[in-house]
Amino acid sequence: MPYIKKAARKSMSAGCDPETPGELNYVISSLVGEYIQRKGESYTTHNEVLGVLTCVQLELYRRLTGPYEDVKLKENGDIFSYAVLERTNESD
Repeated sequence: MPYIKKAARKSMSAGCDPETPGELNYVISSLVGEYIQRKGESYTTHNEVLGVLTCVQLELYRRLTGPYEDVKLKENGDIFSYAVLERTNESD
C-alpha cells in the first residue's frame, strides 16, 4: 500500500496529478478500492481488478516500453552475446 503523507493524500483526492511513484500508486489503489467497494467484496471482483491491472501492465509494455527499449538497443547496443541469442533462437 502506498503510504504517502496526509497532505499528499488530500491533494490526490482533490484531483491533483501524481508527481511520484507513491502518489501514482495511491491514485490507482484508491480507484481500485472504490471499484471493489461499489461492486462488493468477492473473488470475482478481485479477479476482475487483477485482470484489468494485468492487461494495463501488458499494454503499457507492448505499446510504450517495448518500442522504447528497441530504440535504446539500437542506440547503445545489445547486452546479450550472439551465442546466447543463437541458442535462444534454436529452441524456437
